[in-house]
Amino acid sequence: MRFAIVESGGKQFRAVEGRTIEVDRLPVEAGKQFNLERVLLMADGDEVLVGTPTVDGIEVKVTVVDHVKGPKLVRFKYRPKKRIRVKGGHRQQYTLLMVDSIGKPGEVRKVEKPAVEKKESETEVVVEAKPKAEKKPKAEKQAKTEKEAAKPSTKKAPAKKSTTSKKTEKK
Repeated sequence: MRFAIVESGGKQFRAVEGRTIEVDRLPVEAGKQFNLERVLLMADGDEVLVGTPTVDGIEVKVTVVDHVKGPKLVRFKYRPKKRIRVKGGHRQQYTLLMVDSIGKPGEVRKVEKPAVEKKESETEVVVEAKPKAEKKPKAEKQAKTEKEAAKPSTKKAPAKKSTTSKKTEKK
């Protein structure tokens, strides 16, 4: 497996042939192909080329897949007892790059696709649908409420408070 450490936008990324990397937004249209020339390290199995600071004669050919936004980051400033609450947010812009090949210019190599194992389920899962409870017609519900209303209530009425109050005399 051949990979390289490349620099883009002041950051370093590990580029593996056949995989995508997410770099800061680049001014290139989706579908266009270009080369990343700042290669800091290239490894192919046991062979490792380390640059001082870059490896000469090595290019990483990439294709722009898409321009995407990163996750939303929320910034909240809060100072207690001062009534300061400032909420702000940010979403970083990224460019998805598909690494086509790593090597010398003009070198033709067959790109090895990363092996993806597919797991096939040998057993089938059978799910039986439960029958839904039957709904009672509205007429039956109304008949029940009428029967309940016709029954005498067994609750006692609240006791009345006496209205007589003691008068206090002044001495």
